[in-house]
Amino acid sequence: MRILQVLGSSAGGVARHVAQITSALGETVPESEQADTVHVAGPPELAVVVAPRDGAAVFHATPIADRPRPADVRAVLRLRALASGAHVVHAHGLRAGALAVLAVRSLPSRSRPRVVVTLHNLPVGGRAIRAVSAVLERVVARGADVVLGVSGDLVTLARARGARQALRALVPAPPLPEPGVDRAAVRSALGLGADDMLVVSVARLAPQKGLGLLADAAARLSPAPGQRGLLWAVAGDGPLRGELQSRIDAERLPVRLLGRREDVADLMAAADVVASTAVWEGQPIAVQEALQLGAPVVATDAGGTREVTGDAAVLVPVGDVDGLAQALGEVLGDPTHRAALAAASRAQAATLPRVADVVAQLRAVYSGRASSRD
Repeated sequence: MRILQVLGSSAGGVARHVAQITSALGETVPESEQADTVHVAGPPELAVVVAPRDGAAVFHATPIADRPRPADVRAVLRLRALASGAHVVHAHGLRAGALAVLAVRSLPSRSRPRVVVTLHNLPVGGRAIRAVSAVLERVVARGADVVLGVSGDLVTLARARGARQALRALVPAPPLPEPGVDRAAVRSALGLGADDMLVVSVARLAPQKGLGLLADAAARLSPAPGQRGLLWAVAGDGPLRGELQSRIDAERLPVRLLGRREDVADLMAAADVVASTAVWEGQPIAVQEALQLGAPVVATDAGGTREVTGDAAVLVPVGDVDGLAQALGEVLGDPTHRAALAAASRAQAATLPRVADVVAQLRAVYSGRASSRD
């Protein structure tokens, strides 16, 4: 089977997911089937992420912008040429999905590949953005053979827009390495004493991650003079870093922006609580990683977060700063509660999908064998 994966301008979780499934599809072949040939079309800067030189995929540089551009016509023509020899075109994201649908539907009916689109995000923005997104959602829903949504609300949205078949996608976190530095050393490197408390968030510094809520909650958690210390460490980078840092400095918040880190496992394993303040999430990778590490989790009940955590985390409504601050304070102040949450995290992690589950789902979807219950 020749599979064409298509993605747009995301260098974050979407690109990592495409890299994960591209590698897995190239390596995992049922005995009764021939090996798949996987091609990837996307912005040239993502080649090293989704199709490294020694990888299983062939990369085709295809610029796909994050919003409508005159160059979209060239992108559609490029995708049309690549799709003409494929059995399946699997696009990731709303923009890439719409362009892929237009490209495939322009082919003669006898040579059209099957089209699968995975929706990874709920569009967030003003009225104009939502209006454009609604149009693209209809194009994708009515033009794709199958729409996969990374959370239940995206599946519901696809069905409402007219999708013939909409299923929940499986998006597992890549296996984390074992923490390489012990808890005390990590905390000491952050300047924390033995009795100080550490909250860790792993997030891109972008609107979707609820950074205003994070700052508001941190302000309420600021310890009074004479109380034990508290640090909320945020691993990640993004366009809102300057704005958030200015607020941290102005209000003297107990928040430290660590930038992009390669030792996320060490940080989360050393945390008293791992927190997510997102406005919307699909199947949040950082939350899955926290569960794998047995970290207590407090998070906003955003998008598909509950589908990942089950009852293993303390969830609060999106935007509820008082509820978030109270939940964090209660968990930080109760060692027994933290221990119970840590045990629940490990148990929940054992139920999360693995890469093999994703491959099985995609093979069923690609071949037309997937049912609406899958």
